[in-house]
Amino acid sequence: MTGREAPLRIALVTLFPGMVRGALEFGVLGRALERGLASVECVDPREFTADPHKTVDDRPYGGGPGMVGTPMPWAAAIDAATGRVPSGVPRIHLSAQGQRFDQGVARELAALPGFVLVASRYEGLDQRVIDARIDRELSLGDYVLSGGEFAALAVIDAAVRLLPGALGDERSHVEESFTANRLDWPHYTRPVEWEGRTVPEVLQGGNHAAIRRWRLQESVVRTWLRRPELLQPGGSGRALSDEERELLNEYLAGREVNGHG
Repeated sequence: MTGREAPLRIALVTLFPGMVRGALEFGVLGRALERGLASVECVDPREFTADPHKTVDDRPYGGGPGMVGTPMPWAAAIDAATGRVPSGVPRIHLSAQGQRFDQGVARELAALPGFVLVASRYEGLDQRVIDARIDRELSLGDYVLSGGEFAALAVIDAAVRLLPGALGDERSHVEESFTANRLDWPHYTRPVEWEGRTVPEVLQGGNHAAIRRWRLQESVVRTWLRRPELLQPGGSGRALSDEERELLNEYLAGREVNGHG
């Protein structure tokens, strides 16, 4: 296997394995799993319940809305999932309280031999399970989802697509958004003109140096307009290179000439 000795092995603790398995069948992720670059196993906490109703949640102590995942079935499911991946890999809970998931974290996970994801629901898990069985918590952002399955699928897809051989063109994940802490440049295809809008002339020629410069400027300007924190050093950002600063200043000077301020 190119670049790896073994596939990336992922175990996902979820109450809805059917929903997850369906999503794993398509696109880049589906092809990578089919080719053995990675594997995803689902473990359902309901399999570890002792009552006829397969209860996996209960009302929270202290009152309040919602239900909380109970310790016994969830801990047992996490233990079972841990046994299906390489020893010592992290057990990750998808939670609004977690670290923000980004491309850097995706690269970290893709470099591991595997990991466990725990997709809780309701009001989350009994804190004792988190303290005893979870090594790390991740969040997609500052909003609330119906369940961790959606976040888990995003994490799996972001990590698996970084594996050698997962993409048809290995340059793809190098040149896309966030790989260098910059947003992607605009993309165009045929026809040259559509509804009165044309492909930029620089892209229609064969001057690769000019195309590279145009793309870099578009990437930096988009980042400056939409995600300026990515242009700051530290955290998730990266300081402007000399060439990037020159291209951004060129754009800003053009705005002033055109009266945009």
